Order: sequence, then structure tokens, then C-alpha cells
Amino acid sequence: MSTDAAFLLVSFGGPEGPDDVMPFLRNVTAGRNVQDDRLAAVAEHYYLFGGVSPINAHCRELTAAIEKDFAENGIGLPVYWGNRNWHPYLADTLRQMATDGVTRAIAFATSAYSSYSSCRQYLEDIDRARAVVGENAPRIVKIRPYYRHPGFIAAFTAAAARAVSSLPQAMRATPDLVFTAHSIPRSMAAASGPAGGAYQAQLAEVARLVAAGLGISTWRLAYQSRSGPPAVPWLEPDISACLTELAQAGSQAVVIVPIGFVSDHMEVIYDLDVEAAQTARDLGLRMARAATPGTDPHFVAMISSLAAAFESGEPAAGVPGGEAASLCQSGCCARGSQPASRPGNGT
Repeated sequence: MSTDAAFLLVSFGGPEGPDDVMPFLRNVTAGRNVQDDRLAAVAEHYYLFGGVSPINAHCRELTAAIEKDFAENGIGLPVYWGNRNWHPYLADTLRQMATDGVTRAIAFATSAYSSYSSCRQYLEDIDRARAVVGENAPRIVKIRPYYRHPGFIAAFTAAAARAVSSLPQAMRATPDLVFTAHSIPRSMAAASGPAGGAYQAQLAEVARLVAAGLGISTWRLAYQSRSGPPAVPWLEPDISACLTELAQAGSQAVVIVPIGFVSDHMEVIYDLDVEAAQTARDLGLRMARAATPGTDPHFVAMISSLAAAFESGEPAAGVPGGEAASLCQSGCCARGSQPASRPGNGT
């Protein structure tokens, strides 16, 4: 592989101390007319955990795991990491890459699906960072959404199986399986993918594959972390409403699998481990939450295979089940007709 090429991990970023929280949230919502009182309410979620989002620590661990796997598999790409909304900022990382002689890079986003906020916005932020760096900025090609990759499915299937096994013995045979992802405005969901509606369809495909891996045929898809003006329609049902419906139907145990997230960041540890867990307790439901991929060996091996395939010029960039032209076309994944104010997205 060429010595002027590199691998770039692109993530959302998150605060690493109380003083970072409000500046970070202002970065996330810049240009969206979100008032400070709304940001202050979201900030309380971070302060509950010392003002620290786990996402940056996860990225450091993932970067180390990728470097190790690259070395073991003969992938000669140096690994860099840049964030969209907090240190290390993408522009700073690209500037360092240029200094190091990197002229082109493969970008892997910590977001697996098609939508404006989970794909197109990453591309826009990469372009902005390149513009800041100027003519010496490396060329960046983003790996397409990887939700259907066997490594991604395997990581969630293994985590879901562990969550089931953590339930009391008497409940393990009959838990309800609920998959969750970040809610987005309905207009954004309708514009996702080249033909529209990709976000929900992709989530449903992952849910079906993971459930099948567990030998379970029935499951539900719910959404979490809704934000923005109440008048703007977002994807439903909310996880709390879903838990309530299950309890009313006589459910005793539920396993939540957060397939919309690749790491245990704030919207997992607060929205699920705090809020949803409290809802489940209030309803008398036993709840187990599956881990996100993190540095699961299946997930790390997937990243290595994608990087190697992309660098070798395979048409589908290592993602099974579709041609390269089927996703990430010019103009797909538009923002939609309604603004999305998401002060906690991806953190």
C-alpha cells in the first residue's frame, strides 16, 4: 500500500470535563437556533457523569485496536482520528496528516446507517475541514454505510445473547426483544438513501438479522433521544412508549439492543441505562441492555476488512449485499424539510 495513504476514524466528539459541556453543545447546535436553556437541560445528563461523554475514550480504545489489527493483518495504513464537534477536531487532524505527508485517506465514520445526520453530514464536515486546511489537505473517501456487514451483525448478536443470559433463568426463554436507534425527523428519514426511506429499512434489516441469530422471530424497533421542536414529527415509537405497551401486554422481561450506536456514549448510558431503565422498573419489567460493538473483535476485524477492500479498489468497498452505486450517491440523504436540533446526537 502507498505510504502516502492513511486511515481516518471520524467521530462525533464529546466533552471530557464539566467545563467542556456547554461549549461542546453549542458546537453541535451551531446555526440551529437552540436556546441555552434547552442546552442547559441536556448538559445535566453529562454532569450526572462528571461532565464526561464516554465517546472520546472509546475512540482512543478503538484507534488502538485498529492499529493492532492492521499490524497483525499487514495493512500498512497509519491511523488518525478526528472529531466533528470536539477535540481532536477534524481540521486539526487533517492538518497533521498533511504535515506527515498523507495525500489521501479512507474515512470510517462511527455511524453505520444512511441519513443526513448519520452519513451526509459527516461528508459535509470532512469537506469543511479540508477547506480549512487548504490545498495541502489530503483527499478523503468515506467508507459507505456498513450496517449489513457480517462483523457488525455478529458483534450485536453476541452482545444480545449475553444480555439474554444475564436475565434470571426463568425469563431467558421468553424475553421481548427491542432494538433501538436515534430518532430523526420524519422528513429526514424520508430523504435517506438514494431512493428515500433507507434509514428505517436498514435498521429493520439489522434487527431481523440479529434476532435470527438468536433464534427469535418476533421483535420490535423503537427510537430514542428525540430532540427538537415538539411540532416537528420524529420517528416513533419512543422506547418508553414501547416499554409501556409491552408491560400492558403482560411482558415480564425485555432485552434492549441499541443497534443505532457503535459505542456506549451518552445517549446510551443516559437515555437507556438511566431513563429507559427507570421506566422499566416503574412498569415492573426486568430489563437487560446489550452492549454496543465498542472494540468487539468482530467489529474491529470488520473495519480492517473494509479498509483493506477499499484500498485494494474492490467496487463495493467490502460491504456485502450491494453494488457501490447503491448508496452515497450525489444528493442522497438530504436534510429534509424540517430543521433537526439534536444537541446530544452521537455523543
